[in-house]
Amino acid sequence: MTRGRFAPSPTGELHLGALRTALLAWLAARASGGTFVVRVEDLDRERVRPGLAERQLHELRALGIDWDEGPDVGGPFGPYVQSERGARYAEALRRLEARGLVYPCYCSRADVAASAPHGPEGPRYPGTCRELTAAERAERERAGRQPTLRFRTRAGTVAFEDEILGRVEQDVARDVGDFVVRRFDGTFAYQLAVVVDDVAMQMTDVVRGADLASSTPRQILLYEALGAPPPRFAHVPLILGPSGEKLSKRDGAVSLEALAREGVTAGEALGELARVSALDPGARTARDLLPGFELAKLPREPVRWSPAAFSARRGSRSSPR
Repeated sequence: MTRGRFAPSPTGELHLGALRTALLAWLAARASGGTFVVRVEDLDRERVRPGLAERQLHELRALGIDWDEGPDVGGPFGPYVQSERGARYAEALRRLEARGLVYPCYCSRADVAASAPHGPEGPRYPGTCRELTAAERAERERAGRQPTLRFRTRAGTVAFEDEILGRVEQDVARDVGDFVVRRFDGTFAYQLAVVVDDVAMQMTDVVRGADLASSTPRQILLYEALGAPPPRFAHVPLILGPSGEKLSKRDGAVSLEALAREGVTAGEALGELARVSALDPGARTARDLLPGFELAKLPREPVRWSPAAFSARRGSRSSPR
């Protein structure tokens, strides 16, 4: 059976791009008769905003999105909050360490930025600490340097077939280098946590934003190392602001709460999400969009969206003829 999920981070409001991803992930799971899961990704504790996770769940429900498993309803693979799953991440790290696939790195971000060549993914880690001896590590620790843990990437191309983007390839060793799986403060990195959780929760299908497609090859390497098959991936092209940049608050009312303050109902917001996804813009509930839904029919390119243009469309619909 298909198992899909949406995994919001309670560090900022769910803007329309994130809500659209949630909607499409839900449609993909429900259209196949599968299970839908919500998981709260709150590992970045310094940025987590109290009460925001609960508000995000409320907004999802306002759009007609429901779930079979999640932080508020439980389920067989809980807990569904990442900050409560640390023991699972630690166990995965122990397994990787036992195979010699992780090592301590004493480089700061500034060190990496200063010494690393820049590739398509930003500074590529040059392997400074990859082959340090035990004595060299001890010397750095005596100097008070707290290490991160990095994963040893293998050479060669990592490829997958995305249900929206098609074939995606990346040479992780060349473009990224060895990547962090645990930060110096003990916080587990997103790349490790998301893989461990999707394996443990038996995810078969992951629908998420196209901005995460470049992370997927790294995650596939972790799936390989942990002896688990990766799920099917579908990376949804982003909703961009009027300037062509990633949608943000500076573009205006881009969250459900902000739109509600301007009199936009949840049904109207859903219709707009449907419109930018080439679905029925007359839909007023999520279930209205289920008949005939296929990921393959979604637009392949990013969509520009303007709150002002949306307001104008609403005005024209409400104007007397």
